[in-house]
Amino acid sequence: MSYTLLVNKSHPLTSSYVPPCLAEAHIPFDTSAHDEKTLMEKTAAKAAAKLFHQAASDNITLMGVSGYRSYKRQESLYRNALARSSSAVAPPGTSEHQTGLALDISCASLNFELEEAFAYTKEGKWLKTNAPLYGFILRYPRRKEHITQYPWEPWHIRFVGKTLSLYLSLTGLTLEEYHQMLSNPRGNL
Repeated sequence: MSYTLLVNKSHPLTSSYVPPCLAEAHIPFDTSAHDEKTLMEKTAAKAAAKLFHQAASDNITLMGVSGYRSYKRQESLYRNALARSSSAVAPPGTSEHQTGLALDISCASLNFELEEAFAYTKEGKWLKTNAPLYGFILRYPRRKEHITQYPWEPWHIRFVGKTLSLYLSLTGLTLEEYHQMLSNPRGNL
C-alpha cells in the first residue's frame, strides 16, 4: 500500500477497495469494541497507538471517533446526509477513511463531537504539533479548502509516513499540492 495514495473527489476509490492489512487500532475509541471504526491499516494503527501513548504521557486525552470506513458504510452516511440537506459528508469512494489511513479524533470537552472548536482545545493544539512526528498530517487545513475541496477539519488526521508528514507540515503543502508537485517537477504549483 502506498501511504501517499491520494483519495478525494477527483481520485476516488472503487467500491470493492478494502485495505490489504486492517488491524484494531489499540487506542481509546468513542464506540463499542470490534466496530469497523476501530480498524486502521496495520502500520497506521501502530503509529496511532504511539501518538496516543505520547499524548497520554503529556497528560492529553485523545479519543478516536472514526478510523476505517467501508464503501458501503460511507454510502449510507452520504445518503443520510443528503436526506438532511447536508454536504458535510464525502460521497462514497472519495473518503480517505476507506483507505484505513485516516482517523478522526476528538476530546471530552467537546463531548467527542467533530467540531472546528477542536482546533482551539489543548488536545487539538497538541495534535497539530505532534501528529507529524508520528507520520500523520492534518489532512484538511484551514485556508486550503479550495485545494482539498473539503472544509477545514482540525480533527481529521491522515497517515502518510514520518518523512512526508514532516515535509508537508514544514512546507504547509496539502497532499494534493504534493501530488501536483510530483507530476510537475518544475515546481509550478
